[in-house]
Amino acid sequence: MNFKPNRSYAIKKLEDFIKNGLGDYSKLRNFDFGPKKRGNISCLSPYVTHGVISEVELIKKSLNKYSFVKNEKFIQEIMWRTFWKGWMELRPDVWKDYLLELEKIKYKYKEDQNYQTAINGNTDIECFNEWVSELKENNYLHNHTRMWFASIWIFTLELPWQLGAEFFMQHLYDGDPASNTLGWRWVAGIQTKGKNYLASEWNIKKFTNNRFKNIKLNENALPKKSQKFYSIMKRDFLNHEIIKNKNLLVFENNLSFELSDLIKKKFNKIQLITNKNKNRKIKLSENTMNFKLGLFEDQKKRLEEKSIECEILDISEIEHTIEAYLLYPTVGETLDYIKSKNFSKITFLYRKLDQFSWQYCNKGFFNFKNYIPKIIKEFS
Repeated sequence: MNFKPNRSYAIKKLEDFIKNGLGDYSKLRNFDFGPKKRGNISCLSPYVTHGVISEVELIKKSLNKYSFVKNEKFIQEIMWRTFWKGWMELRPDVWKDYLLELEKIKYKYKEDQNYQTAINGNTDIECFNEWVSELKENNYLHNHTRMWFASIWIFTLELPWQLGAEFFMQHLYDGDPASNTLGWRWVAGIQTKGKNYLASEWNIKKFTNNRFKNIKLNENALPKKSQKFYSIMKRDFLNHEIIKNKNLLVFENNLSFELSDLIKKKFNKIQLITNKNKNRKIKLSENTMNFKLGLFEDQKKRLEEKSIECEILDISEIEHTIEAYLLYPTVGETLDYIKSKNFSKITFLYRKLDQFSWQYCNKGFFNFKNYIPKIIKEFS
């Protein structure tokens, strides 16, 4: 596994996958053949998370190769990330409550031996231990494996899902607050109340080609319970008229600004805003931070090649910003930091895909996927 922090490498990975892997994606996508054999999946999520490649770009390139019917499963997987973000935007207290719960649980479990055994990959479950090593070394796990991992963590090792979600966020190159938090809630059985996901020995063996032995799991656990209910907040995601000669602040989720529909607007300067660990409640691994910083440097280089004035700043350096536009960072630690500083004259700008798609995130994904053809048509 190799994830170079630049767009040219990401585009090469995309082209290779469309040529060699997309045709069999629906048939092979659930198989985890190991980190040295990933041709059955795209492995592009670290770049999509950071906006280096957009969902629209992925979908358009896939449809240039195959029809929507042939591509439907791949397109749905791309749009899951868009859906999770929209779902969280309409219910931001889910993220707020998660961080509050995590803070309490971390104090309780800081010396818990079972927790330490899990994060160090020293359990009695061979496959789980290997996935811990893979996560730390490669900063990536197959999507099916993430589900198995979370299920084992919650129901066999009996650890809080909040700690597992933190562990993923610390190490995954593609970790984002919405997909990660809501995915762990879904496995636990509190996202879709009463419906948990239970990993099973036969399923793991089948979809890893019998690579593992000693898979003794709790396959009869009941869903976790939560008494909390999150009402939908009424929100609009409108872009107001853009006044020329203000700075635009771009965060780690939109690092391909030269391809944005906003590129034609006359901003004074593009400021690329990093968010280092000193500002985060969930401290990211050194690998994860270095990957993000590499993507920022690559974005700066590409903008300068187009004669666009830009600079890289840490988020703590924008505290005295008087007036600026901010390309919306979505619910998460960056937005939390901005809100904590009570900026008076900043204006958020939203991606067109998010503006159009998030209106359909008021229910579950099975409702949302009915609108995917409409979303595609809007951007075709």
